Amino acid sequence: MRSSGCSGFAYIVELTDSIEANDQIFEINGIKIVIDKDVLPYISGTQIDYTRGNLSEAFVFNNPNVTASCGCGESFTTTH
Repeated sequence: MRSSGCSGFAYIVELTDSIEANDQIFEINGIKIVIDKDVLPYISGTQIDYTRGNLSEAFVFNNPNVTASCGCGESFTTTH
C-alpha cells in the first residue's frame, strides 16, 4: 500500500525476494503474501481475488475498511 491519487492510498502487488524486519508473512494455498505491519490496520479483513476478463486481468481487493474511493478506482480512503 502507498499514498496515491485523490483519495489517499493504493494497493501495490509486486514480487519480492527479500523479507524486511517489519514485514508480516501470510501463507495461503502455498502462496506467501508479505505485508508491511504498519499497513495491517488499513487492510484488516480484506479479501483478494484475481479476475480475468476478455481484455484484462487484475487483482480485486474487497476491503471492508474503505470509506471512499476516487472516480478512476486507483486510490481509496479507509476508516483508520
